[in-house]
Amino acid sequence: MINYNPFWNTLKKSNETTYTLINHHHISSSTIDKLRKNKPMNTTTLNDLCRILNCRLEDIAEYEPSENDQVL
Repeated sequence: MINYNPFWNTLKKSNETTYTLINHHHISSSTIDKLRKNKPMNTTTLNDLCRILNCRLEDIAEYEPSENDQVL
C-alpha cells in the first residue's frame, strides 16, 4: 500500500500549506483528500508536488506491505 504520511511531514517543514497548494498552485481539494486517505494518485500529480515542495518522491510517499494488496 502506498502511504502518504511523509507528505504531511514534508508539508509542515515547507513554507506551503494545503491552502497555498489549492489556491496558489492549483492542486485540487480532491487531491488533498486522496493524500489524507492514502488513495491512488497519478504520477503527474506526485511530480507536481515534488516540484512545489522541492523534494524527492520518498519525501511524499512510501510503500508499506499490506494484507489488503491485490494478489499478484
